[in-house]
Amino acid sequence: MSNRDFAQSHDGLRIRYEVRGAGEPLALIMGFSGSGRAWGEPFLSRLEKRFRLVVIDNRGTGESDQPDRSWTLGDMASDVARVLDRARIDRAHIYGISMGGMIAQEFALHHQEKLSCLILGCTHFGGASVAQSPPEIVAAVMAGTNATPAQQHQQLQAVFCDDTIANRREVVEKHNRIRAQYPIPPYAFLRQTQAIGVFDARARLNQIRVPTMVITGREDRLVAPQNSKLIAERIPGSKLVELPGGHLFMAEYPEQFNRAVIDFIDAHR
Repeated sequence: MSNRDFAQSHDGLRIRYEVRGAGEPLALIMGFSGSGRAWGEPFLSRLEKRFRLVVIDNRGTGESDQPDRSWTLGDMASDVARVLDRARIDRAHIYGISMGGMIAQEFALHHQEKLSCLILGCTHFGGASVAQSPPEIVAAVMAGTNATPAQQHQQLQAVFCDDTIANRREVVEKHNRIRAQYPIPPYAFLRQTQAIGVFDARARLNQIRVPTMVITGREDRLVAPQNSKLIAERIPGSKLVELPGGHLFMAEYPEQFNRAVIDFIDAHR
């Protein structure tokens, strides 16, 4: 069963979300420029057998409002809190990937009372101390729909490992179809970029006091796996997990990812 609704943000925006499945609540926060649809199938249908999923369209994406004004990742974390309130969920497990992992860090720092477990995927803590990615990969991602043919290939390399690109085109094509459904407006693309640019949680991560798993793909070229190690070192008692795959390891190796998530949450009920 699926339930779609809108929550109102602290600054008056409509934030679209969907609740699927039953069980303990697990909120999913998508990364840069993606809507909640970008999680795709069968990823969602597999997880909803175990959890009550809360799938959120970040502001600027999907069916959420897309204002042409500045916002911060702290604002986006507040959006998640408002969604949980609207869905009448007191506490939830949170899983954020990439930019969504940065939002999840802000959520953990500002709304810890609403958090059961924290899962941070393929992300970093911001600021000057992050492990840098190859500049040509970053440039290709930032080119968006204006990418050259060479950059279009680099965009694939940014999110998938070489084996997926060469041998599992169905995974790539499914990802492209989903992303094309709800393209992000250029100005919202810029606003999310600006929000990432001023994010820096490094000095605050030791304040997080909930069970935390930091998870990464070993072949991630967009957010270097070293960043997950740096985060895990700063969050007390956190667990670091490395899986095969690139930036979107959860789409490339869903069974291994799902098992890691289920086992971690089961261990901290």
